[in-house]
Amino acid sequence: MSSPDGLRSDARRNRHQVLDAARRVVLQHGPTVALDEIAKEAGVGIGTLYRRFGDRDGLFKALVLDALAQAQEAAEKADADHEVGFDAIEAYALAALDLRTSALIPMLMDRLDLHDAELGPQRETGAAVLQGLIDRAHEDGSLPRTVTFADLGTLLVRLSRPLPGAVPAEADADLARRQLRLALLGMRHADESTLDRVGMSREELSSD
Repeated sequence: MSSPDGLRSDARRNRHQVLDAARRVVLQHGPTVALDEIAKEAGVGIGTLYRRFGDRDGLFKALVLDALAQAQEAAEKADADHEVGFDAIEAYALAALDLRTSALIPMLMDRLDLHDAELGPQRETGAAVLQGLIDRAHEDGSLPRTVTFADLGTLLVRLSRPLPGAVPAEADADLARRQLRLALLGMRHADESTLDRVGMSREELSSD
């Protein structure tokens, strides 16, 4: 049976399997890792990888698009599921951390045109959804207005990157989630006087 994107259900599962494996391997070893390693991690032949994605850059573009789409879905779900703005931000941030989207894009940005016809709009949409969560939390008073898009966005970038050295992946993920919860706890109990100035906006961050 085919899905709306034209892929049969087994082909769709295969595609997600490869992308999930690529995310794990690239985050651990960087964008120069051999494609054979990704195929091995995914449990498919290297020929399947090339047929599905064409080349390394094709795989990386699909990987970023998939991660952005999943992060957007997580933000929209958090927005729908939580009445309090901060609770929606917390749910989204934890989901986004697990996806490691914020680590993948900086890692691959030198290999991809992040402003092309597909990646550009998807990045903008995802950023706008997060900005909407922040705006809602500002309006209902659950997040100080001094905490901004740049604060949350760059926090996720820093925590999404694997720790250096031979830290087991499970321990690394547990530490990242714990540290994110600690940061969110501080934000939850902060007020307008906690920080000495307002953080950068999305526009200021993107212009630097």
